[in-house]
Amino acid sequence: MSKEKVIQSLRGMKDISNEESKLFTYFCENAAKIAKNYGFEYIETPILEETSLFKRSVGESSDIVNKEMYQFIDKGENDVCLRPEGTAGVVRSFIQNKLDRAGGVKKWYYHGPMFRYERPQKGRLREFHQFGVEVFGISSVYEDANIIMMLKEILDFFQIGHKLQLNSLGCKECMPIYRENLVKHLTSFKEELCEDCNRRIKTNPIRVLDCKNEKCQNLLKDAPKITYNLCNSCNEDFNKLKEILDFNSVDYEIDSNLVRGLDYYSKTAFEFVSDEIGSQSAIAGGGRYDRLVEFLGGRETPGVGFAIGIERLLELVKINEKSEDIYYVGALSEDALNQAVKVANLKRKTNKTYIEYTPRGFGKHFNLAEKNGANIVVLIGDDELKSNMLYVKNISTQEEKKIKVEEL
Repeated sequence: MSKEKVIQSLRGMKDISNEESKLFTYFCENAAKIAKNYGFEYIETPILEETSLFKRSVGESSDIVNKEMYQFIDKGENDVCLRPEGTAGVVRSFIQNKLDRAGGVKKWYYHGPMFRYERPQKGRLREFHQFGVEVFGISSVYEDANIIMMLKEILDFFQIGHKLQLNSLGCKECMPIYRENLVKHLTSFKEELCEDCNRRIKTNPIRVLDCKNEKCQNLLKDAPKITYNLCNSCNEDFNKLKEILDFNSVDYEIDSNLVRGLDYYSKTAFEFVSDEIGSQSAIAGGGRYDRLVEFLGGRETPGVGFAIGIERLLELVKINEKSEDIYYVGALSEDALNQAVKVANLKRKTNKTYIEYTPRGFGKHFNLAEKNGANIVVLIGDDELKSNMLYVKNISTQEEKKIKVEEL
């Protein structure tokens, strides 16, 4: 009989387990806690969406839509894809539930898997996870500053070194004039630019500034700066944003070529970069998207948000939990096992608690307790069962005693 081939996970997709899973859950739980402190509520959107959602939001000129989407026709002949980013689905939900017509403010946070078919590399997988936030109904630049400071607080909590890069992408008033100036400049040397840049000159020229090709970046050094072409309103907002960040002691650098990788951004755009993961690289970013709700069929509603690539941060995350007692409960005899289960269930209401279902001797129980990281061992034998007592030992202090069940 031939041996069956062992099935492996797909390239660019991996399990999250063991130590990595501890870091992953620690990150999500604490980032969510900070988001809640800022008034955000949790939202979860489907992993599978209509392809048109991302073509209309992320943009046909983006690399995501052109090269990276997991897109297919399902059994109902629907053109669908696995979500490549989180914002579009949240906006779709916002419109579908008629919240664009209800008025007021909505603040959501989310975390979950995203999918992009690109070359897998360290910290960049085909299935990856993002933590993100979206705010609808606030046009004030104070909210832009608010979520930048919130993102900084998350990175500071996990002790991740970072720099903030800032730009303004203008609005529907000043962007067309800038686009025209940029196209004139790019056209003068377009033969020297890469194929992608030449395509973008026709579809969305501002995306040329985002090209990662080193030769293109050198050619773009003298490109017109969008911050010199802002209308009065955008210029005032950008100056106000810098003023707020200065007042709150948030350091930043202006990067006039920062446009983000998605077509829906306008006005504020920002990225946090870190050199702790090799070459200086983006670990989180976001910006304002005041016209996206309208693009997707809703009423014009201001929006702003950010996203963090979780896998890119995991090796930098430092766990700083308060040390809490971890309990191990075991039975010394078969008759004491029911009582051990009862005691373990009671203790789980306040502490992390392990239980061993096989009656064992003292030495075996202590070995298992240490293996599971427990520092307090609770054992029950026949004598303890008769007297309704428990044997308790703190491995850290070596203190041992017998106590009544109620005292535990």
